Amino acid sequence: MKRATSVGQSLSRVIQAAMFAAITSSLTAAAKDSNMEKLVEHGYATNNGVKIHYASMGKGPLIVMIHGFPDYWYTWRHQMTALEKDYQVVAIDQRGYNLSDKPKGVENYSISLLVSDVVAVIKHLGKEKAIIVGHDWGGAVAWGFAMRQPEMTDKLIILNLPHFRGLSRELANNPKQQKNSAYARRFQEEGAHETLTAEKLAEWVTDPEARGKYVEAFRRSDFEAMLNYYKRNYPKEPYLEDTSPLVKVKCPVLMLHGLDDWALLPGALNGTWDWLEKDLTLMTIPGAGHFVQQDATDMVNRTMKMWLAR
Repeated sequence: MKRATSVGQSLSRVIQAAMFAAITSSLTAAAKDSNMEKLVEHGYATNNGVKIHYASMGKGPLIVMIHGFPDYWYTWRHQMTALEKDYQVVAIDQRGYNLSDKPKGVENYSISLLVSDVVAVIKHLGKEKAIIVGHDWGGAVAWGFAMRQPEMTDKLIILNLPHFRGLSRELANNPKQQKNSAYARRFQEEGAHETLTAEKLAEWVTDPEARGKYVEAFRRSDFEAMLNYYKRNYPKEPYLEDTSPLVKVKCPVLMLHGLDDWALLPGALNGTWDWLEKDLTLMTIPGAGHFVQQDATDMVNRTMKMWLAR
C-alpha cells in the first residue's frame, strides 16, 4: 500500500510539473506576443520608390512571410517566435498596409509588383533566396513569387489560398464558390472602400489586446489600396477557367488549409499537384477557419517546423 501511495505521489508530481511547464510556456508566449513590436527589428526596403516595412527576428536561413486581407505583419507573431531559433524570420507589411507605402492607382497592385516588393526585401537583407510563406493575398503573392522567381524560392508554404488555377476552375464551375465569392465582387465595385472602417476590418481578431493593435494598424492603412488587390487580381465575371500557358512551381510546397474557410472552399485544392514539379504536402485542418495561422497555431507551427527540417 505504501508503495502504491509513493507511486501515486510521484505521478502527481510529474503531472503538476507538466502543468506548470505548460502554464509557464503559455505565459511566456503571451508575454512575447505583448512585446512583439519591441522584440523584432524593424526595417524598410525600397522597390522603385515604394517603401516596404518589415519586422525581423532570429538568425539563419531567411523566411519571408506575407500577410493577406485584412491583416498586417503581426499576424505571423506566433510563427515568428516558433521559428526564430533556426531562421531569420521576416514578416512584411504589404503595400497599402500599416507602415508600408500606399501608392495610388489600381495598376500599382498587380501581382507582378507585389512579387517585386518581396524581391526587394530579400535583396535588401543581402540574401539570394528565401523560404516564402503566404496567407490569403499573401498566398497569391507567394505562388506568383515561386513562378516568377524560381531561383530565389527555396521552399514554399501556403496558408488558405488555393493555386489560382484551382480557384478559377471552381469559380467557373462551382455554384457554391460563386456564391461565397460575392464579397469579392462587392470589393471590386467603385467606392467599396468607403464602407470600411478600421474597427470593422478588425472584427475577425478574437484576442482583445491583438484587436487593439489591428485597429491601430488599419487606421494607418489605405482601405482603397486594400481593395485594389481584388480589383486588379481577383477573377471577374463571367468566370472562366485559366487556360494560359502553365508555369509549374519548381520547389517543394507545403499547403495548410483551415476547412471552415467559407470564402475559399477546399474543392479548389484538388489538382494542385498538376501545377508543381516537386513534392506537395497538403494538410487540411477541421475546425480552423480562414486565418488558420491563428485558429490552429500549435498545429501550424509544429507542421511548419517539421516540414522545414526534413
